Amino acid sequence: MSSLFPALTGAPTETGTPAQAGPPPGAERPALRFGERSLTYAELAAAAGAVADRVRAARRVAVWAAPAPETAVGVVGALLAGVPAVPLNPKSGAKELGHILSDSAPDLVLTAPGAKLPPALRGTARVDVDVRAAGAVPDDRAGDGDPALIVYTSGTTGPPKGAVLPRRAVAATLDALADAWRWTGDDVLVHGLPLFHVHGLVLGVLGPLRRGGSVRHLGKFTTEGVTRELNAGATMLFGVPTMYHRIAEALPADPELAKALRRARLLVSGSAALPVHDHERIAAATGRRVIERYGMTETLMNTSVRVDGKARPGTVGVPLPGVGLRLVAEDGAPITACDGETVGEIQVRGPNLFTGYLNRPDATAAAFTADGWFRTGDVAVRDPDGCVRIVGRKATDLIKSGGYRIGAGEIENALLEHPGVREAAVTGEPDPDLGERIVAWIVPADPQAPPGLDELAGHVARRLAPHKRPRVVRHLDALPRNDMGKVVKRALADG
Repeated sequence: MSSLFPALTGAPTETGTPAQAGPPPGAERPALRFGERSLTYAELAAAAGAVADRVRAARRVAVWAAPAPETAVGVVGALLAGVPAVPLNPKSGAKELGHILSDSAPDLVLTAPGAKLPPALRGTARVDVDVRAAGAVPDDRAGDGDPALIVYTSGTTGPPKGAVLPRRAVAATLDALADAWRWTGDDVLVHGLPLFHVHGLVLGVLGPLRRGGSVRHLGKFTTEGVTRELNAGATMLFGVPTMYHRIAEALPADPELAKALRRARLLVSGSAALPVHDHERIAAATGRRVIERYGMTETLMNTSVRVDGKARPGTVGVPLPGVGLRLVAEDGAPITACDGETVGEIQVRGPNLFTGYLNRPDATAAAFTADGWFRTGDVAVRDPDGCVRIVGRKATDLIKSGGYRIGAGEIENALLEHPGVREAAVTGEPDPDLGERIVAWIVPADPQAPPGLDELAGHVARRLAPHKRPRVVRHLDALPRNDMGKVVKRALADG
C-alpha cells in the first residue's frame, strides 16, 4: 500500500505523521469531482488499483492530462504501482510534444476513453482509464527516493527539461503546506488549474487526497463556478494571478461572489506574483486576504504565508518546514541583510527538491552550487520580519540601471496602483548611459486615453524611488501570457 496516499490505505505518511487527525475517511466520502462526475474514496481506490495492475510492469507512463477524473485516477494508479508518471499538456505543439515523448520514452499513455490523441502518440501503447473499474490497491514497494513524477519545464533556452520529482519531494511539500495552512481532511478544495503542472496536479489533486479531503475541479475557471462551489461547502480556493484578477474585476458588480469568498477558509495564489492592487481590491470587497506561496517545478514548494501569520500582500512568506533558503549576491556570497532592498538570487535545499533533469546530467550539475544549493534563478529581497519578497527572474526581471540592481516586480506593482493601468509588465533594454533603462509595457484601462510616460514615471518615483521610474512606456492591447497566466517577457522583447 502506498504511503503517499494514507487516506486511501490508512498507512502512515512517509514522514511518519498521520494524514489527518482521526481515522481515514469513510469509503463513501467524496474524493474527486469534475463537473457532474465524481468518485468516492472507495471508487477511487478501486479504479486506481485497476490502473496500477495494468501499468505495474512499465518503466514509466505518460498521462494525457486533460481536466478530467481519468487524469487523477491515472496518476494515482501509476503512483500506487510505483511507476513514475509524465503529465502531458494537451495544448502542447507537435514539436514540444515530440521532444517530451522521445526524451521520456513512456511505455504507455493513460487517457480517457474516446479521447483523441495527436499523431505524436501513435507509437505509444494506449491504456484507457476506466473510472468505474474494480481493482485492489497494491502493497507499496517504492522507496521515498524513487521517482514519482517527471514534469517538463521550459527554460530560457533549449527544449523543455524533465524534472524528476521523487516521492519524498511530493510527500514533504504537501505535509509542509499542511502545517502552514492547517490543511486537514475536513477541507474541500475548489480550483480550475491545468493538471499537467505541479500547481494543479500535485497541490490541487494529490494534496487533498493525501490529507483525506476532497477536490472539486471546475474544468474551466469561471467566477460563477467559484461562487457555486464555495457556497456549496468548499473551504479552499487555489488559483493563479489571472484568476484572482478576474475575481477582483468581477467583485464590484457581484455581491454573491463576495459572499462566497467570505465563506472560504483559505484563498491561495501561486505560479506568479499576485499584484498588490488585486490583493487590496479583494480584501476591501470581502474582508479576506489571499495567501501567496512560492515554488517551482524543480523544488515544489519553498515558502508560504502562514494562516496564523501576519497578512503581508506582496510577499511569499517564510520558508516552509524542512526547507533551507538563502539569498546570494552575484559573486555567490550569502546576503544576510533583511532590509527589504538588497536583491539576491534565491537558492534552496531540502527534501522538496527534484533529483535531477532526465537525461541531462550537464544541466543538473549546472543547476546546483558546489555545496548543494539549487539555483532557482529567481531574485528577491528579505524584509525585516524575514518574509521573502520576489522581485522577478534573474534572466528577465533583474534590471541593472545606473549602478542599481532593480527588480521588475515592485515596479509592476506600483504601476498597477495607477487608475489608468489595467495590466503592466516591466523589462530592461540597453541604454548607453544607464546600462539598462526601465521599460513599462502597459495595457491601459481606457485605450482612448492611455497614461503617458511623465505621468507614470512620476507615479512610480513617488512610491518607490526616482531611479526605479520607467524611462520608456509602450502601450499594448494585451500582455502575452502562458497557460499558467505568467507574462511571457521574451515575447515582449522579441516584439
